[in-house]
Amino acid sequence: MTTNPTTTAAHALGRQFHAALAAGDWAAIRSLLHEDATWTLPGDNTISGTVVGADAVVERARKIASYGLRFELLHVLVSRENMALSLHNTAQRPDAVLDEYLSTVCRLRDGRIAEIETYLSDVPGMDAFFV
Repeated sequence: MTTNPTTTAAHALGRQFHAALAAGDWAAIRSLLHEDATWTLPGDNTISGTVVGADAVVERARKIASYGLRFELLHVLVSRENMALSLHNTAQRPDAVLDEYLSTVCRLRDGRIAEIETYLSDVPGMDAFFV
């Protein structure tokens, strides 16, 4: 069995993205993105919708992390050209608890992230937490 260099690179990129997010290394996240990168999240809350541009993607990651989330990486999934992170995110405040499973699908272009779309197990729970 041979290893496909594209899927190996995509897997490594997924691990780098997760590690940077968990560590709050915003410069590292920025370095993984194309200038025109986008990130789309479902729901109706302070982090929902689509942001456009690498700086906006980094700002969204920063905002999500500011809520004290624990980003548990379950799997890095790869396709022929893209990758996805399977995560279990948890956080707690005095008035709310977040416990969600999600997939963050990253479409890649030239070895960097061009588009991110997040799929959630509990959109109402996310809406209640990110106020």
